[in-house]
Amino acid sequence: MPLLVLGLWAVLALLGPLLPLHPARIDLARILAGPSPHAWFGYDNLGRPLFDRLVMGARTSLLVAAAVVTLSGVLGAVIGAFSAWLGGLWDRVIVRIIDVFLAFPGILLAIALAGILGPGIGNVVVALCAVGWVGYARLVRAQVLSLRHRDYVSAAVALGAGQRRVVFRHLLPLTLAPLLVEATFGIAGVVIAEAGLSFLGLGVQPPAASWGSMIRDGTRYMLVAPHMVLVPGLALMAVVLAVNLLGDRLRDRMDVRSATARTGG
Repeated sequence: MPLLVLGLWAVLALLGPLLPLHPARIDLARILAGPSPHAWFGYDNLGRPLFDRLVMGARTSLLVAAAVVTLSGVLGAVIGAFSAWLGGLWDRVIVRIIDVFLAFPGILLAIALAGILGPGIGNVVVALCAVGWVGYARLVRAQVLSLRHRDYVSAAVALGAGQRRVVFRHLLPLTLAPLLVEATFGIAGVVIAEAGLSFLGLGVQPPAASWGSMIRDGTRYMLVAPHMVLVPGLALMAVVLAVNLLGDRLRDRMDVRSATARTGG
């Protein structure tokens, strides 16, 4: 079921521009019209079809999630790996920086950065990346600290391998499994964060569509047109729930100790 929901999300997001959709077309005769056989999800306060805007919002959330998780994961993994490998002053400075970032709620820092940079999808990506790398750096640092004294690492150093070769060739590949699990949960967090920033008016700007901005527009018409909130809200809930369920499955499958305990090995 999670793969079905995520597959539908990805297909709608990727094929949305190719479909005959009109997310910005205004029809005054259909303002706040509810779901019907001709429009399953109804229309919003400007007479725009909610299905079309839902598809465009899916594209926005997917693009932001993919960009933020990729950039944050790469940046955090490299910083965390070199921090653990080099040790000393470098490691102490990185750890203190991570502690400072963890001392504040990430979404508040993202809101502050987005407010400083201004609204826009690019600034949302920058703001979320600026606070998202910390979790990946801490995870990879812990993994590399447990791997740096292994025999194959010592052998690589003895054979004259440089620091970058040891980190990128022998250490980082072994952190991919926990990184993949962390990235899966990170996608859910980014989707919620993007919706939250758009809800506050710091994300995509009209006439572009975002699930967060759709929910914001619908809050003023909850009593007369609840579908304006229910449609994007349920879509957001379904995607986040599916990503979290997929992350749980990946974690259980990649955790050798848990798998051994379940099989009695």
